Amino acid sequence: MKREDDFQKRREHIANLTDQELYDRFWELTEQVVAPLLELGKKNTTPSVERAVLLRMGVSSLDTQKIVEGCMDRGLMGHGAGHVVYKVSKEKNISIREASEKLAAGEYWDDAVAMFRKEA
Repeated sequence: MKREDDFQKRREHIANLTDQELYDRFWELTEQVVAPLLELGKKNTTPSVERAVLLRMGVSSLDTQKIVEGCMDRGLMGHGAGHVVYKVSKEKNISIREASEKLAAGEYWDDAVAMFRKEA
């Protein structure tokens, strides 16, 4: 089956645009496509995504599950497990690695909950 060449017909609505107008139109349409994806990413997460974030922060793979479970148990998943580790790190003036090790060991959870409740 041969496809009908309808390029000229399909481009009529943009034929008279300048290069700058085409550029602006491209980014406008791109934003429309990407905006719902960004919104989903901001409002939704999964344990596997949170573990992946923690791994990229340098957290031990053995500790990621414990931290994610700790976040889920305490209602902190909406803030992001990586964000929790980061905030504890800054609040306690310790490294990300040390904060993650302490959280995985069950320490600092009350502090983490208090930090995020204070923001709400």
